[in-house]
Amino acid sequence: MPIVLAVLSALCFGIALVTGRLGLRTLDARSGAAISIPTATVLFTLAAPFAFELQGYGSSAAIIFAVVGLFFPAVVTLLTFRSNEQLGPTVTSAVSGTAPLFALLAAAVFLGERVPAEAAVASVGVVAGVALLSWKAGTGTTGLTGWALLWPIAGAAVRGLAQVGANAGLLLWPSPFAAGLIGYWMSSAVVLGTDRLGRPVRRRPDKQSVFWFGATGVLNGGAVLLMYAAFTMAPVSVVAPIVATYPLITTLVSALVLRQDALTARKAAGAAITVAAIVYLVASRSGT
Repeated sequence: MPIVLAVLSALCFGIALVTGRLGLRTLDARSGAAISIPTATVLFTLAAPFAFELQGYGSSAAIIFAVVGLFFPAVVTLLTFRSNEQLGPTVTSAVSGTAPLFALLAAAVFLGERVPAEAAVASVGVVAGVALLSWKAGTGTTGLTGWALLWPIAGAAVRGLAQVGANAGLLLWPSPFAAGLIGYWMSSAVVLGTDRLGRPVRRRPDKQSVFWFGATGVLNGGAVLLMYAAFTMAPVSVVAPIVATYPLITTLVSALVLRQDALTARKAAGAAITVAAIVYLVASRSGT
């Protein structure tokens, strides 16, 4: 079940990058985040009377969820949208696929979680696969230099650390919905405040941008909830590498919807390595 939830989370994250790119055609990243995250927050709040449970409540866990919410999804969304705006969804998702490395390191340092050898191997495989997805032939690099790559790298680091923080809270209060609800409340405050900070004039969103960023918020909210649910059933070392396969989804959907990048042998190899890494992880965990 945690593997299924993690795969569904990756699916939602991957599609959300494409819908976010569609929204960025008519609106900037900060304004888009101010639509996306509050949309998911409203849905969480509406569902609270039916899904929120106080069983197992702990104030320490609630504080952890709130602190995590200051950074995830708020800061990650802002960094991802900014990267998506400059680099496009395929490269953004590919570089963001390094999040498992940050998550596994943080889990070992802060949670004392033992990182199995197969999880480390799978994480390296995911990173190698997503690197191939963004590699630009003939340049020896991803085709991107300078400061632009700092956006997705920073987003991956924050995402990885946030996954560990959320998992720490869920160990105290195993309520994925509470983690999502509290986190999204905090994140909404962050993105709404950021949207107004130092901007005397803001661009007005049109119906198209509201629709796409609203859809992005729903997808990301669902992805976070699914990921948190997986964390209550399995450690970071299992969930994080699987969730990190979302660049594969982004690449396929982007090629079909945005028609920006044709599928090549290089991308097929990257996809194959990514899938093989996760199959290896799942198979090794099934045998234990």
